[in-house]
Amino acid sequence: MARTREFDTEAAVSRAMELFWTRGYEATSVRDLTQHLGIGQGSLYAAFGDKAGLYRAALDHYRATLAADALRSLEEGADARSAIRTMLMERVRIAAEHGGRGCLAVNAACERLPGDSSIRRTVRDMQDASRDALAEVLRVAAERGEIAARHDPQSLAAFFVTFLNGLLVSSKITPDPDALAPVVEVALTALD
Repeated sequence: MARTREFDTEAAVSRAMELFWTRGYEATSVRDLTQHLGIGQGSLYAAFGDKAGLYRAALDHYRATLAADALRSLEEGADARSAIRTMLMERVRIAAEHGGRGCLAVNAACERLPGDSSIRRTVRDMQDASRDALAEVLRVAAERGEIAARHDPQSLAAFFVTFLNGLLVSSKITPDPDALAPVVEVALTALD
């Protein structure tokens, strides 16, 4: 008779996300994971298949929580410039926490993408969702006259996603949101 799972899978994924985010995929061993999660190796394999399966689950959790929160805050902003500034600075603040651990998705892109198409797809989906949400905010802002109408919302959104990726890498080197704020202001001039 099969044993029932004796741990909260969602809590385990959340805790694994924190460990992967802090240490990275390669530097996190299965032993590190089992100790951090308080589960046995057999339970980890039964629930997630392997370390890579748990990593994918952690990325999905990141997308469903932190990345989704960033998109929600973008959509709730009063004007486009303020909403984009707030979103960028909040992402930098989160990335700079814990000594500059960066962004889990950007870290995954830098560390895991070359040989892992499922990770590439997950990160690309997050990037596409960010770009599409930004493009909609920018489209509406152009209609309201908040930004120059000469800009293509999709291209401008792609610029901000690319800028954000670089900003998140920079936050690992300079984990100080106040130091990075002037760069955000320069990027916002693209809306003029």
